[in-house]
Amino acid sequence: MARVAGNFVNEDILGSMEFGCGVAGAKLIMAIGHTNCGAVKATIDDVKLGNITPMLAKIRPAIEKGRPFDGRRGSDNPAYVAHVCRENVRLAVETVRERSEILRTMEAEGSIKIVGAYYDLRSGQVTLLP
Repeated sequence: MARVAGNFVNEDILGSMEFGCGVAGAKLIMAIGHTNCGAVKATIDDVKLGNITPMLAKIRPAIEKGRPFDGRRGSDNPAYVAHVCRENVRLAVETVRERSEILRTMEAEGSIKIVGAYYDLRSGQVTLLP
């Protein structure tokens, strides 16, 4: 996936992934969220600022449509930020599959993998998400 704050998916990013896999031969698409993500925190805080506003709107479904969270919701709660970040990754992977017939077909045929992961900035550990 193209590096973009909040690892959201749009037409340009999908086109880049389709080019990377379908033309250039890449074998892996990995959406990676990370601990203490500023874009996720800004989305939780409902930041409104220039072009950041529509960008954060693409992350908002992780809050509104994501799996339930049992605990205090706030950008100052690391557990909630991590939860939203993981949900955002999960939804990004789903969006790639839903919106790109090319990548969905390549994955079904076994020529590429599309996965989500979570990166812990402190430990350096990357964990694949189910």
